Amino acid sequence: MKTYIRLLSVFIAAAALTSCRTTTSLSYMQSLGDSKEGTLPSSTYGIKISPEDELRIIVTSSVPEATAEYNLPAYNVLQSGDETSATYRRTQTEGQQQQLYTVDRSGDIFFPKLGKIHVAGMTTSQLQQYICDRVTVKDPHVSVKLMNFRVDVMGEVQSPKRIDVQSERFSIFDALSAAGDMTPYARRDNVTVIREDGDSLRYSRLDLRDASVTASPYYYLRPNDVVIVDSNEIRHANAKYNQNNAYKLSVISTIVSGVSVIASLLIALVLK
Repeated sequence: MKTYIRLLSVFIAAAALTSCRTTTSLSYMQSLGDSKEGTLPSSTYGIKISPEDELRIIVTSSVPEATAEYNLPAYNVLQSGDETSATYRRTQTEGQQQQLYTVDRSGDIFFPKLGKIHVAGMTTSQLQQYICDRVTVKDPHVSVKLMNFRVDVMGEVQSPKRIDVQSERFSIFDALSAAGDMTPYARRDNVTVIREDGDSLRYSRLDLRDASVTASPYYYLRPNDVVIVDSNEIRHANAKYNQNNAYKLSVISTIVSGVSVIASLLIALVLK
């Protein structure tokens, strides 16, 4: 009896220690320790416009008629030729007109009255100021918004999905929150961000337990980024266990089926 009690005590202690380690591993920014406040390093989040981006650009002023010539017509238009190689269109969404310009492969758009503008490499704020400085109306207001900001989140999250981002300031934590947060089987120390870089792809592995992750150039996401959350050892072990069991069940099922066929044949021979 004493031996059983001793073994039970050891098991409970081991379970408690394992539970503590599991709880700690589920925490973000563990490197902050017990500090109550402080300052975190930061990275820039200014997104540069790239070819094939979609931009909504609207020019307004106190006199709407004066800015009409700087806005797109109420029908779809496809321009062609060197001077007008970009496309633009105007669509109706939720009762509001959205004037969308698609940046061509050369990084240009064709803007009414202003002609071709090389927008690749600009931020939306810079393009907004560029247009505002060149329209010839009093007190103009220019709105520029990136419309194709989407990121994919997959792996060990509650709800893997493609996210349509409404703000240009969108961090890795914003993406995980939108995907329902990580599962208990996720590795906080191994989150991969894959990013388009011209004609190639780059990637970075982030350790979300380390508070200095906020300084990474991959902390703030960009359009078409892919976030992959890796699984921990427990998930891999469970998957391997389930795979082995499925294989064993398949083998047993095959053997039983074979035995059944042989038994049926023997019975048929005996009856003859």
